[in-house]
Amino acid sequence: MKKVIFLAMHDTMAGLMSPMDIFHQAGVMTNSISGKEITPYFDVKFVTTDGEPFPCTNGARMIPDGSIYDVQGSDLIVVTSIMDIDQSLRVQGEVIDWLKDCYGRGAHIATICTGAFVLAETGLLDGKTATTHWCQAKNFAKRYPQIKLKPERLITDEGDLFCSGGFNSGIDLSLYLVEKYCGHQVALESSKFAVFDIGRTSQMPYTIFQFQKDHRDSRILAVQDWIEDKYDQNFSYAELARHHGMSRRTLERRFKAATGDSPLSYQQRVRVEKAKRMLEDGQRSFDEITYQVGYEDSGSFRKVFLRHAGLRPNEYRNKFLRVL
Repeated sequence: MKKVIFLAMHDTMAGLMSPMDIFHQAGVMTNSISGKEITPYFDVKFVTTDGEPFPCTNGARMIPDGSIYDVQGSDLIVVTSIMDIDQSLRVQGEVIDWLKDCYGRGAHIATICTGAFVLAETGLLDGKTATTHWCQAKNFAKRYPQIKLKPERLITDEGDLFCSGGFNSGIDLSLYLVEKYCGHQVALESSKFAVFDIGRTSQMPYTIFQFQKDHRDSRILAVQDWIEDKYDQNFSYAELARHHGMSRRTLERRFKAATGDSPLSYQQRVRVEKAKRMLEDGQRSFDEITYQVGYEDSGSFRKVFLRHAGLRPNEYRNKFLRVL
């Protein structure tokens, strides 16, 4: 039986219970239902730095099994999400040392959502792949340029270090690790009992374009506003630069420095975001949407949509179509 330790910070989400349940019921509930011998595969515990009860972000009061200093060996440590990243990292020095010590003793480490920031602080992810919640990808990449961030992935696997995306991907992570440690059949049975699809690999369909305006270049902010207002119009770089009183070269350089995108790529992402909203409404065909966002060829826009959304337009509509 493998020993799994969930490490929670004092500003985590109560959603950590569901990933814990996946491990806890593996080999238990489905075996009980089918009349098989109950064979638990994991001993699951939940700890904090001090072992004291604390309120999660939604107000639910959590009572841990103990502190990190009560842990006597572990096979897997799962670091849960943190909300106030800067504050949490400032006070987690002892956690960082504890994680490195556990890893040195052979424990695997996995992270849920922004728990990846905690693992990154240990240096164990340097030169390796990782993922985190898509809305924190830019922050993560800026803090840890030495880590190969893959924000489109739902799960990354470095053999003994694992990361997952948004906070509900903790269930995906648990099912992934159940399969890794116990085989596909046990993981499949666990997913059926949890009524949760197994095998999701990407968080791209869930991302919301953040419009990249956390910079101080006022002239580029004006360009962004112009593109967003006239997203359905085609323009040349020369026209855009002239309209905003810059040379083409200056526009391209400053726009890239401020947003990380070219003006054309930015416009494509704005158009895709507009198309997403229309697909969610379900009132228009994709050909109609194509023309409304400024494309003439639905085949070309379908490729752009797939590249940015991670799903084909009909797949996106089926997944997110408004039902009320």
